[in-house]
Amino acid sequence: MTEYTIITRYRNKDQCLKLIKELEARGKTCYNFCDTPADPDNPNASPEDQMKKYEQSSDLYNDPHHQFVFKKDLEGLKNAEKVILLLPAGTSAHIEAGIAYGFGKPLILIGSPEKPESLYLIFKERYESADDFLNTI
Repeated sequence: MTEYTIITRYRNKDQCLKLIKELEARGKTCYNFCDTPADPDNPNASPEDQMKKYEQSSDLYNDPHHQFVFKKDLEGLKNAEKVILLLPAGTSAHIEAGIAYGFGKPLILIGSPEKPESLYLIFKERYESADDFLNTI
């Protein structure tokens, strides 16, 4: 069990890793989805380049890497005490937030949504920035 799982877009990897580092410095545990490269054939490429390759999959339903990432991230959600959605985030991260809500996980939103959506009300804690959130730890 980890205290936090952070969900965001892989292109937001640097901000995610920074938040994980800050939480760990405060003695907290985090599931780090970023430790699995989006492009396992080029793990040191930029997040943007990795995602371009990841998004080129012609058959995501049968792609072994997509299946691995799905199972690993789902376990990260199941094993978290709390889930943080770090904006900006894409469709997958928002789907993960819905899954976490369905699991009964307390949800934390960091950042400002691009537009108002009623479903952002699933987040019981909301912070404008990672620093604002970290000041509460």
